Amino acid sequence: MSDVDVDSRALEILQRVFGYESFRGDQHAIVDHVIAGGDALVLMPTGGGKSLCYQVPALARPGTGIVVSPLIALMQDQVDALTELGVRAEFLNSTQDWKVAREVEQAFLAGDLDLLYVAPERLLTDRCLNMLSEGRISLFAIDEAHCVSQWGHDFRPEYLGLSMLHERWPDVPRIALTATATAETRVEIAQRLSLDHAEHFVASFDRPNIRYRIVEKNDVRRQLIELIRTEHAGEAGVVYCLSRSRVEDTAEFLCSQGVNALHYHAGLSPAVRAQNQSRFLREDGIVMVATIAFGMGIDKPDVRFVAHIDLPKSVEGYYQETGRAGRDGLPATAWLAYGLQDVVQQRRMIDESPGDDAYRRRLGQQLDAMLGLCETVTCRRVRLLEYFGQHTGPCGNCDVCLDPPEAWDGTVAAQKVLSAVYRLWKERGQRYGAGHIIDILRGKSNERIKQSSHDQLSVFGIGADLSDQAWRGVLRQLLAQRLLAVDHDGFGTLMLTEDSRAVLKGERQLMLRRESEKAARSSTRVGTRSRAEAIVLPGEAQTRFEALRAWRGDVARSHGVPAYVIFHDATLREIALAEPASLDDLAHISGVGARKLEAYGEDILREVARGA
Repeated sequence: MSDVDVDSRALEILQRVFGYESFRGDQHAIVDHVIAGGDALVLMPTGGGKSLCYQVPALARPGTGIVVSPLIALMQDQVDALTELGVRAEFLNSTQDWKVAREVEQAFLAGDLDLLYVAPERLLTDRCLNMLSEGRISLFAIDEAHCVSQWGHDFRPEYLGLSMLHERWPDVPRIALTATATAETRVEIAQRLSLDHAEHFVASFDRPNIRYRIVEKNDVRRQLIELIRTEHAGEAGVVYCLSRSRVEDTAEFLCSQGVNALHYHAGLSPAVRAQNQSRFLREDGIVMVATIAFGMGIDKPDVRFVAHIDLPKSVEGYYQETGRAGRDGLPATAWLAYGLQDVVQQRRMIDESPGDDAYRRRLGQQLDAMLGLCETVTCRRVRLLEYFGQHTGPCGNCDVCLDPPEAWDGTVAAQKVLSAVYRLWKERGQRYGAGHIIDILRGKSNERIKQSSHDQLSVFGIGADLSDQAWRGVLRQLLAQRLLAVDHDGFGTLMLTEDSRAVLKGERQLMLRRESEKAARSSTRVGTRSRAEAIVLPGEAQTRFEALRAWRGDVARSHGVPAYVIFHDATLREIALAEPASLDDLAHISGVGARKLEAYGEDILREVARGA
């Protein structure tokens, strides 16, 4: 197939099947490369269109595209979405009985499938490998490829066996795809999957529609419910927590406040997890409270916010999780509340982790990068993208750009804290955490202070000029900069580090971050104006949009699929604005392919005419 044939064939499939007029960014180059038989490693942010990079080549090349995916619970939805487009797709995983699996295998052997989704543990069985050897394969797509990285946050040991695909099918192109990987992780993915000669395609990591906001934790439940009520009432969102108990408590609290919330963590039965995930995907306006066990592969386009009420362990995890907001390109919020106790807890978890020194050192580096993002006094997006090796200017759409914090000389304040820690540390056998240190500095004569005679210390009351919250901010930043450490005693006792000496002696100036007065007064900070302007349509177009959404909901329920599988909100908005009067007009709307035009065109025109 010549270059011209490849180009025209790919574009024809994109327009006819998927309903898009043109490729975005690197998509075209990736598609052409794979159609021509080349291997590829693709890094593209969530919502950037990764799936088209293997779906279009699979339809263009002879044979069946084999998609390796760890997302067993989502395979049905992925197949349903393709079936709606007229693509012959199936899956093989442990949820099927042997009769259904046998029918799928026979369809593959007969050449009746365009795409076949397979879980990695299923793929590596002798039965599956022998079956694949008897059919014709157009390509292998290894989705969520970061799962092969042993340093990653979603490591799947079965992914390590996928290097054999190159040995067994050397002439079949392979494309590995992920939304999250540093340069180091990309090298690891290529090595572990034997993609030695693959071309690397690294798209921009920027998600300009997401507004990043990080606030100091201060009654986090109140802060969370304020965020939801004032900015995202009735909208879909995800709230991430560190522990299962916190997930359940938070979901219960949100429900008590009138929020339609569900919970999800690995301790629930598979049936409950599947039911809650299905409701989140299929129903509007649900808030999912979850651990990091939830979210990978979630294609729901209208998640309007992702909130973290505990500090993520790494920038990779944070980016992956926040990327589940705003897949439709419309404004979305990534909101994180964190405080002093988060830093203490994370440091303690690293110290108590069962790995070797190298493993703990790596975890410490990941946490340091996350803390650097939280404490930055420059654009958060700049800091976030720099982590992945991408350089850009200030975004104008994060809390730091919109409401810059102040940088102040905290050297003297730090010396006061470090002096207090030093004096308490000399009392062997006694354990005093951050709260007690702040009480000493503030000169509070409570019962514990009196019993320990700490009101006699020279540092007692020397910090009365700062509030409790301000001192928590100082302590948090000292921990973040490793000028304080957490003892291994399990009580959160603070101690000095090697770097503390230079500050105590006045040899190092310490600039600290302080929120502006406006930011300190508001826990959720930036208002809702830009979101409302972007999402609410003018006049009658909004009425048509709501009518189209209601029609789509009826169709989705009758088909047993999530509403976005029928049409994305973005497509319905474009229809509502364009007000098409004919099938030809409708065919030019992004997201309306030939199959959907045939299946739903007349119904859509009827709804538009009724709205007019």
